[in-house]
Amino acid sequence: MPKQVIPAPLPSPGRPEIAAPITAPATFARFVPGRDDFAWENDLTAFRTYGPALRSGAEDSGIDCWLKRVPYPIINRWYEGDTKGIPYHDDNGEGYDAYDVGSSRGCGGNGIWKNGKLYISDTFKNWKMISQTPQNTVFELEYDYDVDGTPIHEVKRISIGMGSRLFKSESTFTQNGQPVVLDIGVGVTTHAGKATATLNQQQGWMACWENIGGYGLGTGVAIDPAKVLEMREIKSTDANQAHALLITRTDANGKASWQAGYGWERAGAIKTSEQWNAYLAQAQR
Repeated sequence: MPKQVIPAPLPSPGRPEIAAPITAPATFARFVPGRDDFAWENDLTAFRTYGPALRSGAEDSGIDCWLKRVPYPIINRWYEGDTKGIPYHDDNGEGYDAYDVGSSRGCGGNGIWKNGKLYISDTFKNWKMISQTPQNTVFELEYDYDVDGTPIHEVKRISIGMGSRLFKSESTFTQNGQPVVLDIGVGVTTHAGKATATLNQQQGWMACWENIGGYGLGTGVAIDPAKVLEMREIKSTDANQAHALLITRTDANGKASWQAGYGWERAGAIKTSEQWNAYLAQAQR
């Protein structure tokens, strides 16, 4: 069957064209050599996180939101465009990367919570594609932690399906190859208080709403409320430390899972914080 062709935004005069084709809406993910990013998307959202090449930089294991406003895949187009002088930090009609992560948890990144402190890993060290179809994509990333001298290993399995603003993250933690019961902190950056955080432990969701570039952006996490030990907002003038944070605990198999994602006003559908909060609330019903 031939691929569906969807009209793209017209290029600006004098700018190079992007060769990556526009195809039918689908889930997609890939490792990006050079930067060592791992990026994933569906028809509504796109994300990335960081790998070994960026280990010496500010980036750690946080999750970046790529604010897309077209239904077709943009990952290959944006990376290619960036190499041709079309920065993905500018909106050229498809969306852009305006979400600062640094060493924060970004949108749904996690760490190990111990004695009131969040221990985070560096960038992922290995990746593995599990499956990829137009309707659903699954992959794994591996991380190492040093928790007060104790080495902990995490295998994070991420899945993204069509039609949802949330991806699912399931992490398995081991110590010396054996599953370990740990408290896990899952965070959403408030960008040093620029975002307003709403925490609803009873329903199992937490949301942030902020204005980026003149448009509202909702980010958040949804989880089985029975799995929540605590929710709190950590306030700080340091954007890398300021978060909405939920604490959960791994089960006997060392596993913990949650959903995370965003809704961007400029993409339509989600235009207010109330709409975003309602979206997260229904995710656990």
